Amino acid sequence: MTAPESPQPVADDDQSHVPPLTTRVVIAEDEALIRLDLKEMLEEEGYTVVGEAGDGATAVELAREHRPDLVILDVKMPVLDGISAAERIAGESIAPVLMLTARDDETDMLVGLGVGADDYMTKPFSMRELVARVHVLLRRVERAALAAVTPRSGILRLGELEIDHAQRRVRVRNDDVHLTPTEFDLLVCLANTPRAVLSREQLLAEVWDWADASGTRTVDSHIKALRRKIGAERIRTVHGVGYALETPAP
Repeated sequence: MTAPESPQPVADDDQSHVPPLTTRVVIAEDEALIRLDLKEMLEEEGYTVVGEAGDGATAVELAREHRPDLVILDVKMPVLDGISAAERIAGESIAPVLMLTARDDETDMLVGLGVGADDYMTKPFSMRELVARVHVLLRRVERAALAAVTPRSGILRLGELEIDHAQRRVRVRNDDVHLTPTEFDLLVCLANTPRAVLSREQLLAEVWDWADASGTRTVDSHIKALRRKIGAERIRTVHGVGYALETPAP
């Protein structure tokens, strides 16, 4: 598979991109050849593929059995589609979910992100780009685990929006809002400087660890998913620049 240009993760001087031996991955893809290519590439990078599935129902069972560190799900699969499988896995596990879709369909992307997927890629894609995305997803999980051990104190309240850094929880009008780890990190990044406009490139660097601007569409899709959960009026678009978190007037 080929792609015109792949986003490059920020270089790690401490080699933190090298996965630990215990990093386990479940792959769910109904095309056997693609599944094999994914398995071989991930294992070359040091990951352990603990389960392979050709349908969504089997993927859910493998995730329950192996408790993987990452799940890769194709959207179009028999028995249980990838979006339904992602929703079930996200409800039972904190493992990040990377979704694959056969077409550049924004509806599939938004629905996938809305039910708990952390990132998506459209086919055809570069295997090297997929590995880079996997590195970034797992680094964010590591950062979240570290934050849970040494959390920031206090709760940030911006009108009816409440962000609890210690518990990584978000509430709107006193109702809990379920965010994926990526969505939470994106919201916190915007909330750190409320009303200030952050460019897509800044958000890519802060949240995704990407060193170039080739993944700006990923930012847009996650912003749309985040708006659906906390309210579209809370995130302002500055066309041609980026986004800002709106706050109540003083």
